[in-house]
Amino acid sequence: MKIYTRTGDTGETGLWGGSRIAKDSIRIHAYGTVDECNAVLGLARTCGLGDLDSKLGRIQHLLFVVGSDLATPGSAQTAIPRIGEAEVRTVEEWIDELEASLPPLKQFIVPGGCQGAAFLHLARTVCRRAERWTVMLSREEPACKQAIVFLNRLSDFLFVAARTANRLAGVADVPWESQRPQKK
Repeated sequence: MKIYTRTGDTGETGLWGGSRIAKDSIRIHAYGTVDECNAVLGLARTCGLGDLDSKLGRIQHLLFVVGSDLATPGSAQTAIPRIGEAEVRTVEEWIDELEASLPPLKQFIVPGGCQGAAFLHLARTVCRRAERWTVMLSREEPACKQAIVFLNRLSDFLFVAARTANRLAGVADVPWESQRPQKK
C-alpha cells in the first residue's frame, strides 16, 4: 500500500463512513489538533518520565479513539469505539494520585522546568486547543460530548503531569511573577 493516494490533492479529505470534506473544516481542525497533542506526548515520552510513561502511553491510545470519533460524522453508519465516563474517571484518578505527591499550588506557575515538563506543558496547550475546536464542532453538528469532557480533564492531567515530571527531575516549578502593583 502506498502512503500517498492523491485523493486529498483538491483540498478535501475522507471521513469514516466515506464522506469527503474540506481540509480546513472545523471537524478536521478538531481531530487534527488531537493528533498534534498525541505527537507532542510522543515527544515528551522520549524524555524518560519514569512512572508517568505508562499513563502517557495509555493516553496516546485514547487520543486515537477521540480522533477517530471526531473523524466520524454523526450520519456515518460506522461502529467505532467512543470515549466514555470510564476513561474520564481513570484520568481523574490519575490526577488525584499525582496531586497527592505535589505541594499545593499557591500561585500560577510558568510552563517549563525540565525538558519533559516543558513538553507536557506544550501538550496541555495543544489539548486545550483541541478542546476548543471540539466545542466549536459540537455547536455546528453532532459530536461526542464525552470527547469534550475527556479533553478538558486531559489538559488538567497534563498540567499535573508536568509538575510531577519536574518533581521527579528535582526541578522546582517556576512561580509566575505578577506585574500587578502590590497593595499597601
